[in-house]
This record gives sequence, structure tokens and C-alpha cells, in this order.
Amino acid sequence: MELTFGTSAEKAPAADLVKDSDTKRFMQDVIEASRKVPVIVDFWAPWCGPCKQLGPMLEKVVKQAGGKVRLVKINVDENQQLAAQMRVQSIPAVFAFVNGQPVDGFMGALPESQLKQFIDRLGGQGSAAEEIGAAVAAGNEALGQQDFQTAAQIFYQVLQADREHAGALAGLARCQTETGDLNGAQATLALVPPAKASDPEVVSAKAALDLALNPVDQSHTVALVSAIDRNPDDFQARLDLAVILNGAGEREAAMDQLLHIVRRKRDWNEDAARKQLVKFFEAWGPKDPMTVLGRRKLSSVLFS
Repeated sequence: MELTFGTSAEKAPAADLVKDSDTKRFMQDVIEASRKVPVIVDFWAPWCGPCKQLGPMLEKVVKQAGGKVRLVKINVDENQQLAAQMRVQSIPAVFAFVNGQPVDGFMGALPESQLKQFIDRLGGQGSAAEEIGAAVAAGNEALGQQDFQTAAQIFYQVLQADREHAGALAGLARCQTETGDLNGAQATLALVPPAKASDPEVVSAKAALDLALNPVDQSHTVALVSAIDRNPDDFQARLDLAVILNGAGEREAAMDQLLHIVRRKRDWNEDAARKQLVKFFEAWGPKDPMTVLGRRKLSSVLFS
């Protein structure tokens, strides 16, 4: 598969380059607007020191770009639900949208030179950013179908266009992990810029690699099952069995063992079962159907 990326972008009106927005107007100001010109979203708060440093520089560089990109500012204190939906874990958090989809981003304050590179890459290649996003989605689809060769090829080509793309780096690392190239996966993840280390896909790839680097001993499976048969509330046996089951690819069975613990005694061993389940979710990936199902089941147990 060979990908080509365009270079044109429709410019936004100069008078509408920077604006404050909120949850109600997010669809119009970001999603719909990004179908015409790339939109950068800055999640900030008045009490955040790094936000005060980043905000003015970001506005300056966006205005200097001459309409190639827009900037939308979101106060997280006033829009907490939106920040949660975007999985904003720390601020400042910046996301770039093209054609209604997030295609890039970073967390924390960056120097002005890096901001210019970020905006030049986005604004100068508006249609390319859209195509890159579509290519990464195609790579993830191939990865989900365990077509690791095709997925890796797509991610490699994306990285030729944007060598710091977190989704492509994470996807390539997942391919390498799945095919046993653990050293390659480590090298790939080392290329992730520090500002993108908290990207959910990167976190997921690192978690999957960590599991692969620390294989579980499956020789105790029978003993653990017997222990649980004798005492269904042998929580340590269930936790150990869950780790083994996950290592063997039996993810739903592993999840059920941990959910039993949370249901019976959620604070056992300092919340160990829930913490282990969250590690599984990270390794499986935020969009994996089993992660979605597991988070729904966990929420049902926690808030019942």
C-alpha cells in the first residue's frame, strides 16, 4: 500500500482566528469548522501557570500563520464534562482537529519554536493531516485484524510524513510487540516526544510491551483454579489467575476474575483488582471492544 499526502488547506477568515468556546459550541467551533480549516483546541484554566505561558505564545503563532489554522480556547473549569470526554488529564492540553477528527496534539507548555513547527506542519498540510488521520485509522483496522505486515507498512509511511505522530508510533510499536520484535517496539516508543507521552494510544502500546516483556508463568493455572473452587473468595488466587488468563489471550475470563473481586470487596489489597483491570484496559487499547465492555462493567459494579 502506498499513501500520498496532499498539501493544500482552506484558510479561515482572519477575524476569526482565535476564540473562546464551550461545550455547547464545541461542535460548531471545532468539529464543523475543522472541515474547512485545521482547528487547534487549547484546554486551559486561569490557575494554571504553564497555561499562562503557553496561551499567549499559541495565539501569537496562530495569528502569524495568516489564517491557515484557527485556535479555540476551552476553560476546563467551566467545561469539565468536555475535558473528561477528551481525556484531558493535565493542562495545558492541545489538540489539533482536521475534518472533524483529532489528528495531533501535545500536553504542557512548549517553546515558541516548537509551536511554530507544530502549526506549520498542521496548517501547511491541512489535507495531509486529514489523510494521515485516515491512514492511521486504516493501520489500526489492519492491526485489529492481526494483519501486522500491512499495519506496520501503513504506520511506516505515516511516519515518513510526520515522524512524531503519536498514533503511528504507538501503532508501529504494537505491531512490533505482537510479532515478537520487543527491542524494535522499545526503540519505536523511545521516539515518542515527551509532550505526547500521555497520548492514550502511546500509553496502551507501552502497557502491551510491558506485558510482553514480563511473560507470566502458566504452570500454576490448575492449582489456582483448584484454590478458587475450594474458596470462591480467594482473591489472591483470582488476581493471579487473571494475569495468567490475560497472558494466554483469554481477556474476558481474566476480566471476570477481577470483577468478582471488585464486586465482593472492592478495596481488597488497596484496590489491587481494579488497578490490575485498568492496566489490562491500557494494554488492550482505549478503543478495543473488550476495553469498552470492561469499563462499562466496572462502572456498573463501582456505582451500583
